[in-house]
Amino acid sequence: MIFDLHVHTTHSPCSNLRLDEIISLARKRGLDGVAVTDHNSMECRREITEGLQDNGICLLVGMEYDTPEGDFLLFGSFEDLRPGLSARDLLRIVEDRQGVAVGAHPCREGRSLKPKILSLGICRIIEGINGRNSDAENRKVEQLSEQYPLFQCGGSDAHTLEELGRTATCFEEKITSREELIAALKKGRYRPVRNFQPVYQNL
Repeated sequence: MIFDLHVHTTHSPCSNLRLDEIISLARKRGLDGVAVTDHNSMECRREITEGLQDNGICLLVGMEYDTPEGDFLLFGSFEDLRPGLSARDLLRIVEDRQGVAVGAHPCREGRSLKPKILSLGICRIIEGINGRNSDAENRKVEQLSEQYPLFQCGGSDAHTLEELGRTATCFEEKITSREELIAALKKGRYRPVRNFQPVYQNL
């Protein structure tokens, strides 16, 4: 199952993507699912019913939460999170609520994940490929995987229609709910994929 785990909508001030556009175009981009991860917000959950949509796309809601030590994609019950948490406090809450956190674009210049977080073993999943990172930034992730026992996923970090689905995660199992996504991420049976479809059509 091909899932884009990092997509922003108009609930992120930097994105112009609408939910209806994401749902409509995801299948044409070769995707089976999309996770909406707006900046510090899960407000888009009020606009949709999560899960399988009429066209077969699975749409789920997460969040990209920023901390001084790096940014994290969160999946679980985090609608009430207050801003300004440290990475340690955030990851403690994620564990207590049985959710999952993914270190977003861990080697991006200016927004990298602090190595201390990885050395403590409190973040075990990172974006191996981020669609907005440079090739050099994505290659640096391999060095992290040589140092620490990490699972790698992928996401487009889409803010525009053109970016949707250019990077994603290939799961070995079917995902139809937020709970199933959390369980699948914890198992680690997936890999990041890039440009897996031959062309982008009908932008």
